[in-house]
Amino acid sequence: MLSYLALGDSYSIGEGVAAAGRWPVQLAARLHQAGVALGAPTIIATTGWTTDELAAAMDGTEFHPPYDLVSLLIGVNNQYRGRDADNYRDEFRQLLQRAIALAGQRPAHVLVLSIPDWGVTPFARDSGRDVARIAVELDIYNAIAREEAGQRGVHWVDITGISRQHPGLLAADGLHPSAGQYTLWMEAALPAAKAIFS
Repeated sequence: MLSYLALGDSYSIGEGVAAAGRWPVQLAARLHQAGVALGAPTIIATTGWTTDELAAAMDGTEFHPPYDLVSLLIGVNNQYRGRDADNYRDEFRQLLQRAIALAGQRPAHVLVLSIPDWGVTPFARDSGRDVARIAVELDIYNAIAREEAGQRGVHWVDITGISRQHPGLLAADGLHPSAGQYTLWMEAALPAAKAIFS
């Protein structure tokens, strides 16, 4: 059975949705339906985690590499907490290197997903956030992640546009995506994931 490791934060653990609605779970299920003998994902993710908190959790986790697929989606909480972009680059780069190592030093088996724009949500608007600033800062973060991914030959999946095009597809908290939005993310990631196993 092929193995899948998903690294991230609330967006990978699926805050506010049932386990089956999480996008990594949906991705594994869709690949399995397509004939890929991929097991359910191991998800290392917790709502609220920043890059350094994910790294610390990984330090205390017993992994079983090499994983046949590794996904990484992290950074929204860095932006939320006002961390600067240079700090994000340094910590994201280290996480990406670890993801590649966990994939058996096979960059082509790693997916990096962009950070969605939480500034379009009712939570952001109702709490008086500067939604334009959120968008700008997330675009900067995503440019960094895309550059780092490109330099290392991993797959880049842009889901930020999906979050901006479907601001109503949310869980009950008015902040996190619904299972329906996660399906759109999964469909965006599916071509790259299929290419890994083709």
